[in-house]
Amino acid sequence: MPGGPSEREERVSMELTEEIVKSMEPGAAFRDYNGRISSMDFHRGSNYLVTASDDESIRLYDVANATCLKTINSKKYGVDLVCFTSHPTTVLYSSKNGWDESLRLLSLNDNKYLRYFKGHHDRVVTLSLCPRRECFISGSLDRTVLLWDQRADKSQGLLRVQGRPAVSYDDQGLVFAIAFGGYIRMFDARMYEKGPFDIFSVGGDDSEANVVKFSNDGRLMLLTTTDGHIHILDSFRGTAMSTYNVKPVSASSTLEASFSPDGAFVISGSGDGTVHVWSVRSGKVACWPSTAFEPPVIKWAPSCLMFATGSTELLFWVPDLSKLGSFVGMK
Repeated sequence: MPGGPSEREERVSMELTEEIVKSMEPGAAFRDYNGRISSMDFHRGSNYLVTASDDESIRLYDVANATCLKTINSKKYGVDLVCFTSHPTTVLYSSKNGWDESLRLLSLNDNKYLRYFKGHHDRVVTLSLCPRRECFISGSLDRTVLLWDQRADKSQGLLRVQGRPAVSYDDQGLVFAIAFGGYIRMFDARMYEKGPFDIFSVGGDDSEANVVKFSNDGRLMLLTTTDGHIHILDSFRGTAMSTYNVKPVSASSTLEASFSPDGAFVISGSGDGTVHVWSVRSGKVACWPSTAFEPPVIKWAPSCLMFATGSTELLFWVPDLSKLGSFVGMK
């Protein structure tokens, strides 16, 4: 029974170790893209992955069976960022056509638009959906962050920023972060109009923010910047824990990084296309080369020993058991 005790126990028992992470390599590859993958997202409660690509396609994958279930084209609007809602076949995505910056709620089942969200006047560069309520936040190069309810066309709130923003809800949906200009501003989602309740510095790195994320347990945050820095902070006190460095990225690219489900590892792309992973506790674990020369889109799967990277191809990375003397850490 999905979501029953046995499934929850199985998820909890999966323990990543440095040996397992080092052994990971592509187990499935999808090379039928005609453009660069710009975004991807795993659904929190199913085996689905969705991708957005510069070839104007949205693709739905079954990760467990490594199959593409559906391809939907968005030729009129293009597609840039894509996120799952709570429903495994409903996604929110941003445009990439230069003339319509609306966000769209799309049913992948029947390829129907459920709602349009109009309010931004330049490209949307960051999206985060609330994990507990039907809300989301978006940030744009128009220097605004808008707060939305999925059931309403118009935004519920507006915050102005002084730079390119990166936004993220925490795992409880109670707090959200907005990063720009070398600082991360923390907001209470219920009283955001009062301004940030805390402001964290990232050590003088005032290059443009790319992504900000919380670990699943909410204790850690990461921020990536165009200068190739991945900052790890304590999300309660704002204290800097470590900074990892990779090749800088161009202004048109995004340096993406992602926590492992247990928060013990951070995986990141790089400006030269390589993939890096660090142990939050002990530092660098592994680096994998790439034939691409731009940072890959990168995400850990929420509940299995796998991560995905996207460039001009989509790769599912899994442990190579033959590299391990014994599968240490699996119970």
